[in-house]
Order: sequence, then C-alpha cells, then structure tokens
Amino acid sequence: MAKKDRTTDAAGEKDREKWMARFQVRLAMQPGVDRPVVLQAVKEVTTHCADTGEHPRAAFGDPDAYAVQVAARLVPADRAERARRQDTAVNTLDSVLKKAREITGL
Repeated sequence: MAKKDRTTDAAGEKDREKWMARFQVRLAMQPGVDRPVVLQAVKEVTTHCADTGEHPRAAFGDPDAYAVQVAARLVPADRAERARRQDTAVNTLDSVLKKAREITGL
C-alpha cells in the first residue's frame, strides 16, 4: 500500500512540475513580462500551494489562461503595449528580410 501512495505522490508531483513549467513559459511569452514578474508569480503560486496543499490546477486552473491573467495584473499596461509594438515591428522587419532573401536568392 505504501508503494501505491508513493507512486501517486510522484505522479502528482510530476503533474505539478509540468503545470508550473507550462505556466512559466506562457507567462514569459506575454508582452512586457520580464524575469522579476515571472519570479513574483511563481513565488505567489508556490506559496499558495504550499500553504493550502492545493494542486496549482485546482487553485488557478489552466496554466495558459492563468499566465494571461497574471501578466495583465502584474505588467503595467503601457509597458505591455510598448512590448507589443516592438514585437510587431520586429516581426515586420523579419518578414521584409525573408522576402528580400527569397527575391535575391540569398
């Protein structure tokens, strides 16, 4: 019986780690999110789960959706908008360069 409990605990821990990894990646991809924001959000989730014993999915839901919510809460709107504009400009430049390479055969 103890082996089954350990197996269940190991599976639960692995699921928690997968949730946290996905959450961190999705959060980092949000406009304007930097390392301090990710670290603060991870600390909040970790502390909550340690205090309550809840699984992050039970407490916060889908990691992708929660990452969007956290970014909206922790990143100032002007910084997020500036990051979006910068991403758009970089993507546009990449597209132009790709087309130029295709045309010139480089």
